[in-house]
Amino acid sequence: MKKTLLLILTFSSLFCFSQKENSIFVKGNLLLAPIGVINVGLEYQLSSKYTLQGDFLISPWKSISGNHAQIYFGNVEGRYYFKEAFQHWYVGLNAGSGLFDVTKYNYFDTSRYQKGIALTFGATVGYQFQWRENWNIDIFLGGGTVQSFYRGYEETPTTLTRYDAAEKLNKSGEFLPYKGGIMISYKLR
Repeated sequence: MKKTLLLILTFSSLFCFSQKENSIFVKGNLLLAPIGVINVGLEYQLSSKYTLQGDFLISPWKSISGNHAQIYFGNVEGRYYFKEAFQHWYVGLNAGSGLFDVTKYNYFDTSRYQKGIALTFGATVGYQFQWRENWNIDIFLGGGTVQSFYRGYEETPTTLTRYDAAEKLNKSGEFLPYKGGIMISYKLR
């Protein structure tokens, strides 16, 4: 028993001391910031080629040109870098969920909008490179399946009624691009 415990402690200490400190980057999406959409995240290094990123997107706009445009979305993504973590080409698998109050494109110029939740499962491809010391640029595009559960509403000056025929929730599923941009990243450690 003592020999087994000593062996486990020896290997554990070798593993711990041979590991360099894992890096963490905080990041923000430059493409969405000018239109007032917040998309920020944190990417944590798991090993020499793997990272885990968590990010969220907030579109706080109740209306853009008379159309509903509120989105609150969170996403988790595992990434594999072909060279080294935070350097050059990578692929990732992601899952996310969010709340929305939006006007779908085919209902623009009407008084109809949709309110509900969405689940996403997909993949991302991207390229990350060092811009300056402690600063990276991450260019990426991702998409996959989007499963939405929502209610459709129609607004009039005096009432709010459901226009869809669904008894509880309307459901839809599509394959769509749902994430992309240019993230500026700062190395915290």
